[in-house]
Amino acid sequence: MSMSSTGPVARCALAGVLRLTLGRWGRLCCALSLACGLAAVAATEDGGPAAADGIHLVVDTAALTLSVMRGQTLLLQLENIAIGSNGPTRNKRTQDEKTPLGEFHINGIRTSERYHLFLSIDYPTMDHAWRALRDGRISALEYQQLHEAWLSGRTPPQTTALGGYLGIHGIGAGSVEIHHDFNWTNGCIAVTNEQIEVLAALVSLGTPVSIR
Repeated sequence: MSMSSTGPVARCALAGVLRLTLGRWGRLCCALSLACGLAAVAATEDGGPAAADGIHLVVDTAALTLSVMRGQTLLLQLENIAIGSNGPTRNKRTQDEKTPLGEFHINGIRTSERYHLFLSIDYPTMDHAWRALRDGRISALEYQQLHEAWLSGRTPPQTTALGGYLGIHGIGAGSVEIHHDFNWTNGCIAVTNEQIEVLAALVSLGTPVSIR
C-alpha cells in the first residue's frame, strides 16, 4: 500500500501508532505534519522527479534481469544481475542483506573505488516508512525524519532501522564468475563493470527504477 492510497482505516491505524509513541505535543506536531504532507508525499510516490527522456529501469528479482525501457519499448535487457544475498523483500531492515521492492528514482551517479560506478536510489520511500511505522519496525521519530526529508526534497536518512545506501553498481575488482553464480550484495543491484558503464550513460538523476 502506498501513501497515495491510504484511506481512512489506514490513517486511523497510523494515528493509533503515533498515540502510543508520542506525547501530547509530539502527537499534535506530527499530526499537523502528516496533514500538510500527505498530498506532497503522494505526488512524490506516484510520479517523483521523472527523467525528461522517458527512460525507466525495471528490475525483475525473480528472473534476475534489468530492463532499460523508454515508455513501453525495451531498449536493453541485462541478464544474470545479482541482488541481495537473502533475496527481495517489501519489509527491509538494516543489515538484512535483502533487496527492497518498490518504486524508486536514481538520486546520485558517482564513481566508486569498490564498485566502479554507483547509481544510488532514493530508498527508503515514504511507502516503506509508513508500513514500517505501522508494523513497529521504526520509531515515530524515525518516521518523522524520513517524512521531513521527503517533503523538503532531501535524500532520506540512510541510518534508520530500515537501512540505506542502496543502488545499482558494478563489481569492481570482484569475480565475474561469482557474480553470475550467486546473489552476493547487501541489498543493492549488481551488474558487471561494462554493464554499469552502459547504464550510467543511459540514465540521469530522476530516472525511475521499479524493483519487482
